[in-house]
Amino acid sequence: MRIAIEAQRIFRTNKHGMDFVALESIRELQKLDHENEYYIFVSPGEDRCLEETDNMRIVEVRCPSYPLWEQVALPNAIAKVKPDLLHCTSNTAPIHCPVPLILTLHDIIFLEPKQGGNTSWYQNMGWHYRRLVVPRILPKCKRIITVSHFERDRIREALRLPKERIIAIHNGYSQHFHPLSNVSAITRKYIGSDDYLFFLGNTDPKKNTPRTLKAYSLYLKRSSKKRPLLVADLKEDKLDTLLKEQHIEEIKPYLSYPGYIPNTDLAYLYNGAFAFLYTSLRESFGIPMLEAMACGTPVIAGNTSAMPEIAGDGGILVDPLKEEEIVNALLRLEEKANYYDRQVAYGLERVKEFSWEKTAKALLQLYETF
Repeated sequence: MRIAIEAQRIFRTNKHGMDFVALESIRELQKLDHENEYYIFVSPGEDRCLEETDNMRIVEVRCPSYPLWEQVALPNAIAKVKPDLLHCTSNTAPIHCPVPLILTLHDIIFLEPKQGGNTSWYQNMGWHYRRLVVPRILPKCKRIITVSHFERDRIREALRLPKERIIAIHNGYSQHFHPLSNVSAITRKYIGSDDYLFFLGNTDPKKNTPRTLKAYSLYLKRSSKKRPLLVADLKEDKLDTLLKEQHIEEIKPYLSYPGYIPNTDLAYLYNGAFAFLYTSLRESFGIPMLEAMACGTPVIAGNTSAMPEIAGDGGILVDPLKEEEIVNALLRLEEKANYYDRQVAYGLERVKEFSWEKTAKALLQLYETF
């Protein structure tokens, strides 16, 4: 077969969730499958994170904007290659596609009521683009992939899709996330303490950053340790606004906020953290949960959407709308050493259920049904 995979943003320097899912899945397919021909369609970028092999070619497609790249440049490039199928990996696809189409629809958050208005211009544009494109491409998709059983059932119900049209294929996590020692040489670039809490927060309302910061302010009042908090992916001006809105400006000296953190450094930061906060309102999967658990760091996660599915029966789940539950979970880890150790052991065992190899095998099995 000639298999085309859209991976538009994997060469950009500041990669995010869907970019890593595409990249890691392709890397595993590269190891696994030496029979089929692959054409990986990307935009040019500085991070050449994927190399060609005998049966996998990288096709760079240039275009000034994402919508034009996807709706005009990509179909034109596909028509020249004439593959047997196109797999689009990041929620959207060309409305007019010249070959059979598989779509990875990570979630349908863009069809749900917004959790709040604190989003960037870029996030708002993406939200409107998905609302415009996805309803038009779904009827044309031969198969739809999503990343959890929760999201599969949610999409089926919301969009009234037949069961056979959509399947769940779990994500994995990269193997460089594992227990490490002597991590302070890296962690000290981001936070001045070797004993801290870690939170991936940004301006996306689903990340629940305002309530998490409020919960942290309550934690500081009740904890004897008063561990500082490392907040990734949040710029200082946005942080200042959130602190002012929550009337908790006094906690700022306890915060470190370096902005975007490269994926290569995240393993050190998970390892150095006492606990990882993943107190989101809504997630279709939750790769950071796996990454933290694989590093031996307890995870406090929201009890909504796909997070219980990924955390498993032994995970620490809290109502993300209730700051007090977040605080109580943190204090329990702090005050009960045996409980903390059990959570470390549980996480290391739980992540064995997930891998990019399993993801790639499921994708290949799907491709070969065409």
